[in-house]
Amino acid sequence: MKERMMQETMIETTVNYTIEYQGQLYLIEQVPARVCQETGEEYFSPETVEHIHALIKSGRPPARVIGTPVYRYA
Repeated sequence: MKERMMQETMIETTVNYTIEYQGQLYLIEQVPARVCQETGEEYFSPETVEHIHALIKSGRPPARVIGTPVYRYA
């Protein structure tokens, strides 16, 4: 029953995905995902994650470059 309720709260949408790879931060826009409307948790298919990793490793130029502020927690 809980699994059925969880499926009913999931929506198909696109999200921004951030990943750190070899000390560099990457932002991937418009990534297909299933998102829980109750918790905001994002779920990605294995194929989507593989595509993201291949995109980062490809060396292909990004669509754009942005600056990212960095803060320390303490």
